[in-house]
Amino acid sequence: MKGKIGLEEHFAIEDTINDSAGFFPDEIWEELRGRLFDLHDKRLRLMDQHGVEMMILSLNAPAVQAIHDPKRANEVARKANDYLAEQVRKRPDRFQALAALPMQDADMATRELERCVKDLGMIGALVNGFSQIGDANTIAYLDEKQYWPFWAMVEKLDVPFYLHPRNPLPQHAKIYEGHGWLMGPSWAFGQETAVHALRLMGSGLFDKHPNINIVIGHMGEGLPFSMWRVDNCNAWVPDRHKYPAKKRIADYFQSNFYITTSGNFHTPALLNTMMVVGADRILFSTDWPFENIDHAALWFDAATISEEDRLKIGRTNAQKLFKLKGA
Repeated sequence: MKGKIGLEEHFAIEDTINDSAGFFPDEIWEELRGRLFDLHDKRLRLMDQHGVEMMILSLNAPAVQAIHDPKRANEVARKANDYLAEQVRKRPDRFQALAALPMQDADMATRELERCVKDLGMIGALVNGFSQIGDANTIAYLDEKQYWPFWAMVEKLDVPFYLHPRNPLPQHAKIYEGHGWLMGPSWAFGQETAVHALRLMGSGLFDKHPNINIVIGHMGEGLPFSMWRVDNCNAWVPDRHKYPAKKRIADYFQSNFYITTSGNFHTPALLNTMMVVGADRILFSTDWPFENIDHAALWFDAATISEEDRLKIGRTNAQKLFKLKGA
């Protein structure tokens, strides 16, 4: 399929590049490093070869979210956003941008989001999970009340928010000790992000701000497969589930969340996700440069789905959600 749009596609700046160094063997690092810095060379050639018309770009992880000092986090976010906006202006037909945000301070994050959308022309934001605030061990999740004025701005600006993974802190990762292969994208990323997303759903946020659209990657971080059980476990027990939200968790999942195929190129997983949320809420992504563009594109182009659904997932859903030309 030609004309695909990918929307979990990453880059790095010098201030954040080393955040990606620990996820691959040392002998692979130079290749990954080059991929993260490159925007207009190899990346574009691979996009052309595999029918990817546009990438919606975002900063690598955990990047800004792992900077303890709010002022420094804001400085790095602004630097990354200014750089990315400059690169997008060179090829707006091939690239658009998601803002990095200093969630260590909700007011700073709100102002930076507004600047990025109104002044830099960015079409949304991507945040790498929880943020560390003041020191390495103090963290905040995005359902906490300090962030609700920020979410009001997200709704007001009417831009999507991508909730991207990061690893749990070492003190929260005892279950992975001795099994380091489970960290990162193989398991810990998905588990961490799924719980974060469930917290948002159960918090009541979407009752107050029903028009917020959250995007999560990797075919939904396991949530499509588990959503029925989240709502229906121990169904014989009265009032089994107690949380501030007014509806079932699945209702918010189907109304306020979009899911991308990033890094999960598996047709049964895609079909399961389509059955849970529908083809209108799934979007093509590769997760470049951590995954290969050819692996994503060749799989997607051959996946056993209808051509109508392939066009939606590959292109038109992203056009509508991000208000891109041609929607």
